[in-house]
Amino acid sequence: MIEEKEILRRRDMRETFTFTIDPADAKDFDDAISFQEVEEGFQIGVHIADVSFYVRPGTKIDEDAYKRGTSVYLVDRVLPMLPEELCNDKCSLRPGEDKLCMSVIFTMDADARVLKYKICRTVIRSDARLNYDEAQEIIMANQTGETLSRENRNGGITGEKASLKQALATLNALAGKLRAERIANGALTIEQDEMRFRLDKNGFPTEIYFEQPNEAHHLIEEFMLLANRTVAKAVGSGRPFVYRVHDLPDGEKLENAKQFQKRFPQLRNAYDLLTIRAQAKAVYSTYNIGHYGLAFTHYTHFTSPIRRYPDLMVHRLVDKYILTGKKETMTREQMEEMCEHCSACEQEAAQAERDSIKMFQAMWITSHVGEILPGHISGVTDFGLFVQLDESRCEGLVHITKIGAQGEYWQYDEKNYRLVCEHGKKAYTLGDPVVVQVVRADVNKGQIDFEFVAEEPIIDQKS
Repeated sequence: MIEEKEILRRRDMRETFTFTIDPADAKDFDDAISFQEVEEGFQIGVHIADVSFYVRPGTKIDEDAYKRGTSVYLVDRVLPMLPEELCNDKCSLRPGEDKLCMSVIFTMDADARVLKYKICRTVIRSDARLNYDEAQEIIMANQTGETLSRENRNGGITGEKASLKQALATLNALAGKLRAERIANGALTIEQDEMRFRLDKNGFPTEIYFEQPNEAHHLIEEFMLLANRTVAKAVGSGRPFVYRVHDLPDGEKLENAKQFQKRFPQLRNAYDLLTIRAQAKAVYSTYNIGHYGLAFTHYTHFTSPIRRYPDLMVHRLVDKYILTGKKETMTREQMEEMCEHCSACEQEAAQAERDSIKMFQAMWITSHVGEILPGHISGVTDFGLFVQLDESRCEGLVHITKIGAQGEYWQYDEKNYRLVCEHGKKAYTLGDPVVVQVVRADVNKGQIDFEFVAEEPIIDQKS
């Protein structure tokens, strides 16, 4: 129960229509959107769970959260940064419950221009909890005029509060304009489907499927990006702050990717993969060099303090720099050291998540050993070719000793992403379609082995 005196210190937005959109299996709802029409256009609130109210610097919970740096999302479990009592209960913006937030409240016109904004502490009460599929269905119904599949999809929201249908229609239109502006400014727009697994009661994967980003994902993404960028700009310069930065890509790798696209314009997925591999890693830093991928001069992470420690750091800095005017006692050097630690934790978590996916892919494919399946070459090395299956997208290796006829020698052409046969005009190039047989899988190592089936000679296009 939130004390009344704490509510009185905050902007009370419990009567403003508010909702959350998250994955269907999410338990920690750390962001919500509020919507209402105003004289100038629309007032849109991006409300983020006020973790800093519950997690104070120097406490054991804070020390443990810093050590973890981030939540880790494995295939079959989540390793939360914070205790579940906080991330799934007190801080989670569940519907019908009063929750404390740090908010950015925008006044926008119909062209998605921000007329003014305010960063403040709030108390909210979410009216509806949607998953992405439900939100997308409402967005599509708005566009097509179709009837929703379930009755009372608005959750009985009537009277002075804006309807969920109306709110999503307007927010989706505004998000589309924000997204178009980012792209026009040079933001990268490469999107990849998220691989998901259905597990049986014993935790064994029975199905691999993919979630594609839709308009509902883009809606939430654009308003979170807007809040992050706004907070970073509001802090201004001359004060140590936690930025999310993304350096320029590797020029040589990017040029090689462009040349690859010219040679093989039909291999769009391979080109996208090369473009991604040319990018620098985004990291946390007190030195603001901008965010290349988003085409932002100022950017930070403010919107997920339940699962990312840098966001919690940003909330505390916003409190000092913008809300209370208190002096930050931490030096830039100390803050930079924390940024480096959080960046390292993020990379370790990302590797753990990749390893988890590989392990479950290997588990799934154990029941498909011996099958012959189509795929594409997804990686070229001096020891063989990686092949990604077309349907399941499981990736495995065809070892170089299993390629070609006996006595053939294959050379690794790193610059052109291919293996070339020294005897004869044959080559395997990144993106080539192939047919493989599943030979074996090592679940503990997350490794899958393939062999080519009925190999057809591939003419070396550079010979």
